[in-house]
Amino acid sequence: MQSTRNLAVSMLLALLLGSSALPAGAADEDCVDFKWDVSRERILFAATPAELTAGKDRASAPPIVPNRLYRLRLKAQDTVAFAVSPGKQLTGTPAFAGLATLRIAAPGSYRIAVDVPFWIDVVSNGALLRPTDYQGQHSCRPPHKIVVFDLAGGKPFTLQFSNAVMDKILLTVTLAPPRKF
Repeated sequence: MQSTRNLAVSMLLALLLGSSALPAGAADEDCVDFKWDVSRERILFAATPAELTAGKDRASAPPIVPNRLYRLRLKAQDTVAFAVSPGKQLTGTPAFAGLATLRIAAPGSYRIAVDVPFWIDVVSNGALLRPTDYQGQHSCRPPHKIVVFDLAGGKPFTLQFSNAVMDKILLTVTLAPPRKF
């Protein structure tokens, strides 16, 4: 009787310890809230990021390109001169912000994917572009938030990041795959 109980306890402990050691991908099998295929973004988020410091204004904004992961060091939001007022105003708590310049070769719908929640704006010709879609999923490994913008190619866009609670963010930009109907 005692040996049966010891065997049962040992098996239970092995199951509990084994389930906590599952690889990250196994935990994401339950992560089904994204309505898009985000496998491309997840592959990029698993890569080593390029380290950049966000600009405090458009002149100091570093260039970024699609299909690369970046770790962007932000600045205190009150020190950043935005190209256009952000689409969401400061929440009253200390926040971080910064600018980057996005260069794309071809027009299309582009996804900006990030690892933590904060506000993302895209500026073109002195105006904010409206996002065409967005999603967030905070219980999975990154990305946690994706915002989609329709961008015309051949000209640089200013990316504005604001209301971040952390001074470093991970981000990537990818061309959205064609929609299936």
